[in-house]
Amino acid sequence: MFLKRKFSGEPVRKLCRDLETLGYYLAGETADFDNEVYKAVKAFQMQNVDSSGRPLVVDGIAGPLTLAAIARRMAGDPPKYAGNADNHALSPSGGRSATARGALAAALGEIAAGACEVGGNNRGPFVKKYLNGLAPEGSSWCAGFVSWCFSQSGQPMPFKYTVGARDVLAQLKKKGWVVKPTLADPPLPGDVIVWWRGSPSGWQGHVGLVLDYKDGVLRTVEGNKSSRVDVFSYTFDKITRLLGFARIP
Repeated sequence: MFLKRKFSGEPVRKLCRDLETLGYYLAGETADFDNEVYKAVKAFQMQNVDSSGRPLVVDGIAGPLTLAAIARRMAGDPPKYAGNADNHALSPSGGRSATARGALAAALGEIAAGACEVGGNNRGPFVKKYLNGLAPEGSSWCAGFVSWCFSQSGQPMPFKYTVGARDVLAQLKKKGWVVKPTLADPPLPGDVIVWWRGSPSGWQGHVGLVLDYKDGVLRTVEGNKSSRVDVFSYTFDKITRLLGFARIP
C-alpha cells in the first residue's frame, strides 16, 4: 500500500491517528492526505529506520517500509533513529566556541534525560522548564529549548532568553553572528539553525542546534519538532524553509 498526497479514505485516517499517537501529527484527525499529513510522514521518516536498520527514504509517501516502521513503533518497539546514538556517537566536541560546545552538551544531556512532552501537546515539566515563565504551558517550545541550552553552557548567555525562534535569529543577526555555510564550508557543531513556518515573511519559526555535518548530511538537535528532544537528519543542500544559521563566537 502507498499513501500519498491527494489520497483519501480510512487508511489515511488510521495513519493520522498512529502518527498523532507517536507525536508526529498534531493537526487533527482527517481522511485526506493533505500537506500536514505529508509533513508528519516526512518527520517520522527523518527519525526512523526500516526493519533492516536502514534510514527510511524521506519523501512524504507512506509506503510499505514506512507503514511497517509505524506499525512497529505502535506495537511498542523503541525508536531507532536514522543518525542517532544507535548509529553514530553523539558528541558536543568540534564547535568553534566554548559557549557553542556547552549549549550542545546541554542539548545532548536532555536527550539522555528523555526530555519530552508529558500529559499532552506542548505540556509537561520539561516544556515548562524551557518556556521559563515567558509563555504558558501549551506554547511552542523550540526556542525555549535552545535558549535553555545556552543558559546551561557554563558561559555568559549570548542572547536574551526567548521563546521566539525568529527572535533568536534576529538577536544574533544584530550581533553580526549570522553565517552562510556552504558545502565547502559547512555548519559547525553548536551553530544555530532557524526555519520559517507559515510564510517566509510571517512571525512563526522553528530553531535547533547543529550537531554535526558529514558527507552532505546535516544532523541537528531540536525540540518541539516531535514530542521529544531528538536528533534529525537533513540533506544539507536540500533544506527547505531555511531562514539562516548563526554562530556564537
